[in-house]
Amino acid sequence: MIETLTLAIGIGLVVSLLFSELFGLAAGGMVVPGYIALYLGEPFAVILTIGAGFLTFAIVHALASVVIIYGRRRTVLMILMGYLIGVLVRSVVPPVGFFQAADASVIGYIIPGLIAIWMDRQGTIETVSTMLSAAVVVRLVLLLVGVEISV
Repeated sequence: MIETLTLAIGIGLVVSLLFSELFGLAAGGMVVPGYIALYLGEPFAVILTIGAGFLTFAIVHALASVVIIYGRRRTVLMILMGYLIGVLVRSVVPPVGFFQAADASVIGYIIPGLIAIWMDRQGTIETVSTMLSAAVVVRLVLLLVGVEISV
Protein backbone atom coordinates (compact mmCIF):
# COMPACT_ATOMS: atom_id res chain seq x y z
CA MET A 1 0.00 0.00 0.00
CA ILE A 2 1.31 3.46 -0.90
CA GLU A 3 1.83 5.98 1.91
CA THR A 4 -0.55 8.93 2.16
CA LEU A 5 2.23 11.52 1.91
CA THR A 6 3.70 9.85 -1.17
CA LEU A 7 0.29 9.71 -2.84
CA ALA A 8 -0.53 13.31 -1.89
CA ILE A 9 2.75 14.56 -3.35
CA GLY A 10 2.22 12.54 -6.55
CA ILE A 11 -1.31 13.87 -7.00
CA GLY A 12 -0.04 17.34 -6.11
CA LEU A 13 2.57 17.12 -8.87
CA VAL A 14 -0.11 16.28 -11.43
CA VAL A 15 -2.47 19.00 -10.18
CA SER A 16 0.37 21.56 -10.12
CA LEU A 17 1.27 20.69 -13.69
CA LEU A 18 -2.38 20.97 -14.79
CA PHE A 19 -2.79 24.36 -13.06
CA SER A 20 0.42 25.58 -14.66
CA GLU A 21 -0.62 24.45 -18.13
CA LEU A 22 -4.28 25.43 -17.93
CA PHE A 23 -4.06 28.71 -16.02
CA GLY A 24 -0.41 29.71 -16.37
CA LEU A 25 -0.08 29.91 -12.58
CA ALA A 26 2.22 27.96 -10.28
CA ALA A 27 0.85 26.55 -7.06
CA GLY A 28 3.75 27.69 -4.88
CA GLY A 29 6.08 24.91 -5.94
CA MET A 30 5.35 21.49 -7.39
CA VAL A 31 5.18 19.61 -4.07
CA VAL A 32 3.47 22.32 -2.02
CA PRO A 33 -0.19 21.48 -2.85
CA GLY A 34 0.32 17.87 -1.73
CA TYR A 35 1.68 18.94 1.64
CA ILE A 36 -0.92 21.67 2.16
CA ALA A 37 -3.71 19.23 1.20
CA LEU A 38 -2.77 16.95 4.08
CA TYR A 39 -3.00 19.85 6.55
CA LEU A 40 -6.24 21.47 5.39
CA GLY A 41 -7.87 20.05 8.53
CA GLU A 42 -5.40 22.12 10.59
CA PRO A 43 -6.01 25.70 9.42
CA PHE A 44 -3.61 27.24 11.95
CA ALA A 45 -0.71 25.24 10.48
CA VAL A 46 -1.69 26.33 6.97
CA ILE A 47 -1.91 29.98 8.07
CA LEU A 48 1.46 29.77 9.86
CA THR A 49 3.04 28.23 6.76
CA ILE A 50 1.65 30.90 4.42
CA GLY A 51 2.69 33.56 6.94
CA ALA A 52 6.22 32.11 7.10
CA GLY A 53 6.34 32.13 3.30
CA PHE A 54 5.22 35.75 3.17
CA LEU A 55 7.70 36.78 5.88
CA THR A 56 10.45 35.00 3.95
CA PHE A 57 9.46 36.84 0.78
CA ALA A 58 9.37 40.20 2.61
CA ILE A 59 12.79 39.72 4.25
CA VAL A 60 14.52 38.64 1.03
CA HIS A 61 12.79 41.42 -0.91
CA ALA A 62 14.03 43.97 1.68
CA LEU A 63 17.56 42.52 1.55
CA ALA A 64 17.50 42.74 -2.25
CA SER A 65 17.10 46.50 -2.01
CA VAL A 66 20.53 46.75 -0.38
CA VAL A 67 22.39 43.69 -1.68
CA ILE A 68 22.43 42.24 -5.18
CA ILE A 69 20.45 39.01 -4.93
CA TYR A 70 19.34 37.24 -8.09
CA GLY A 71 19.17 33.81 -9.71
CA ARG A 72 20.45 30.87 -7.72
CA ARG A 73 21.44 33.06 -4.74
CA ARG A 74 17.89 34.40 -4.46
CA THR A 75 16.42 30.88 -4.65
CA VAL A 76 18.80 29.48 -2.04
CA LEU A 77 18.30 32.50 0.22
CA MET A 78 14.50 32.08 0.02
CA ILE A 79 14.74 28.38 0.91
CA LEU A 80 17.24 29.05 3.73
CA MET A 81 15.24 31.97 5.16
CA GLY A 82 12.02 29.92 4.98
CA TYR A 83 13.76 27.08 6.79
CA LEU A 84 15.05 29.39 9.53
CA ILE A 85 11.67 31.08 10.00
CA GLY A 86 10.00 27.65 10.17
CA VAL A 87 12.46 26.49 12.83
CA LEU A 88 11.94 29.73 14.77
CA VAL A 89 8.15 29.38 14.64
CA ARG A 90 8.37 25.74 15.77
CA SER A 91 10.47 26.71 18.77
CA VAL A 92 8.62 29.91 19.75
CA VAL A 93 4.91 29.57 18.96
CA PRO A 94 3.10 27.84 21.84
CA PRO A 95 -0.23 26.06 21.41
CA VAL A 96 -2.87 28.78 21.47
CA GLY A 97 -6.36 28.31 22.90
CA PHE A 98 -8.10 25.34 21.36
CA PHE A 99 -5.24 24.63 18.93
CA GLN A 100 -3.13 21.60 19.71
CA ALA A 101 0.67 21.51 19.64
CA ALA A 102 0.65 19.93 16.17
CA ASP A 103 -1.41 22.85 14.86
CA ALA A 104 1.17 25.39 16.03
CA SER A 105 3.77 24.39 13.48
CA VAL A 106 4.90 25.32 10.01
CA ILE A 107 4.33 22.61 7.40
CA GLY A 108 7.57 21.04 6.18
CA TYR A 109 11.01 22.57 6.17
CA ILE A 110 11.30 23.95 2.65
CA ILE A 111 7.61 24.66 1.99
CA PRO A 112 7.72 28.31 3.22
CA GLY A 113 10.75 28.96 1.01
CA LEU A 114 9.05 27.45 -2.04
CA ILE A 115 5.96 29.56 -1.39
CA ALA A 116 8.15 32.67 -1.05
CA ILE A 117 9.92 31.93 -4.34
CA TRP A 118 6.62 31.85 -6.19
CA MET A 119 5.30 34.91 -4.36
CA ASP A 120 8.37 36.68 -5.71
CA ARG A 121 7.95 35.34 -9.24
CA GLN A 122 4.21 35.64 -9.84
CA GLY A 123 2.75 37.66 -6.98
CA THR A 124 1.40 36.97 -3.51
CA ILE A 125 -2.32 36.76 -4.26
CA GLU A 126 -1.81 34.61 -7.35
CA THR A 127 0.46 32.20 -5.52
CA VAL A 128 -1.66 31.81 -2.39
CA SER A 129 -4.97 31.47 -4.25
CA THR A 130 -3.54 28.97 -6.76
CA MET A 131 -1.82 26.99 -4.01
CA LEU A 132 -4.96 26.73 -1.88
CA SER A 133 -7.12 25.84 -4.88
CA ALA A 134 -4.68 23.14 -5.95
CA ALA A 135 -4.50 21.80 -2.37
CA VAL A 136 -8.29 21.53 -2.22
CA VAL A 137 -8.27 19.59 -5.52
CA VAL A 138 -5.57 17.26 -4.18
CA ARG A 139 -7.52 16.74 -0.95
CA LEU A 140 -10.67 15.98 -2.94
CA VAL A 141 -8.86 13.43 -5.10
CA LEU A 142 -7.41 11.79 -1.99
CA LEU A 143 -10.88 11.55 -0.47
CA LEU A 144 -12.35 10.20 -3.73
CA VAL A 145 -9.79 7.38 -3.89
CA GLY A 146 -10.58 6.52 -0.27
CA VAL A 147 -7.37 7.57 1.43
CA GLU A 148 -7.69 8.14 5.16
CA ILE A 149 -5.99 11.44 5.92
CA SER A 150 -4.33 11.76 9.31
CA VAL A 151 -1.30 13.89 9.97
